Amino acid sequence: MIELGLSRISSLLQQTPLPWKAIHIAGTNGKGSISAYLSHLLASGGIRCGRFTSPHLIDRWDCITIDERVVQESLFKQIEARVKLRDQTLGIGASEFELLTATAFEIFNHEQVEVGVVEVGMGGRLDATNILNNVLVSVISKIGLDHQAFLGNTIEQIAREKAGILKTGVTCVIDGTNYPSAIEVVQDHARELDLKAHLVYPDTPDRQLPSLVSLFEQLDLQTHQKANISCAAAALQAALPQLRPNLDTNNLIPHLSSVEWPGRLQRIALAPLATRNEPVLLDGAHNAQSAEVLGEYVDRKLRTPGKKVTWVIAASHGKDIRSLFHPIIKPSDDVATTSFGPVDGMPWVKAANPEELSSCVLDIQGIGEVQSFGKDTRGAIEWACSKANGSPLVIAGSLYLVSDVLRLLRETRS
Repeated sequence: MIELGLSRISSLLQQTPLPWKAIHIAGTNGKGSISAYLSHLLASGGIRCGRFTSPHLIDRWDCITIDERVVQESLFKQIEARVKLRDQTLGIGASEFELLTATAFEIFNHEQVEVGVVEVGMGGRLDATNILNNVLVSVISKIGLDHQAFLGNTIEQIAREKAGILKTGVTCVIDGTNYPSAIEVVQDHARELDLKAHLVYPDTPDRQLPSLVSLFEQLDLQTHQKANISCAAAALQAALPQLRPNLDTNNLIPHLSSVEWPGRLQRIALAPLATRNEPVLLDGAHNAQSAEVLGEYVDRKLRTPGKKVTWVIAASHGKDIRSLFHPIIKPSDDVATTSFGPVDGMPWVKAANPEELSSCVLDIQGIGEVQSFGKDTRGAIEWACSKANGSPLVIAGSLYLVSDVLRLLRETRS
């Protein structure tokens, strides 16, 4: 169950000092990528860094890294048990995410990190991570419609919740590709707090960062990727004078050429899970905005005249599946629908009915073959590989589906 509010996390961490500094990131899309870029930049500069993102990808503890390495399972479980015992002893009744947040923060303490890069779980103002009080920079990534039941039904209402992470005296970085109305809401809140807000535009990189211009010329990136990297670079530029005045952001940016963010436009080999030699695109697009990015990538990189794309899709229950899949699945494409399994630590997350997904996809005029596989994700992948016959294959619609596929691959290979 999702419960927003700061009272429980405050009680849980009441006797726990948080001596490390934080970079706090909120938004609908891109915040995980910005977190990954920032922790990579900090680690490249020799700054001991922890990162906390959500949800986890394969194992519950892989959402916490120290200097770019996933925290050890034994340490995670040891500190998690301590946090849960405190919750029970004090009768706090913390939510799963609040317990996870407290565990991450205490692991940062144990590992003596200097900086914690922390991604908001949901919203911002009432998110458990907003307990942070030693923040170097706040970042607002791309804002879109998601979790409306908790955050509001308009972009402006959601932006107001995201802007709730801003703090007096803390520099704010805003993705300038946001809707003007979202930017206005965040800027208004920044003015109320008398904050310095930096709008970042990927098409006009900061002239003080020539290495950023060079990176964009070197790599074939989509606009959203440039925006996320630009936000990370701007945040680092604001944070370094407070951490290492002798370090130059320009000298660290080239390290980003080697960063990969699993589950986002990720190319993987399916062998030995399925019989296919060609790579497959794996993406966790789970709302209309991220699906639009995926669709642009597929059309630009994978689609060729006269050739179809084969899809394996799943979605979380409650998502607007029509706005998620109709813009990206095209006539003649073949589609396998499936569902993901239980999500460890998030029992409230359920998969959409694969039959309903199939029915929705069948509404696309001229669609190819559509087959529902229920909970049999392996069967869906095998069918899709056979139908694709070497043509492009995309697995998408939910990070939880991505998790299941990566877990299946690991189990098959081991």
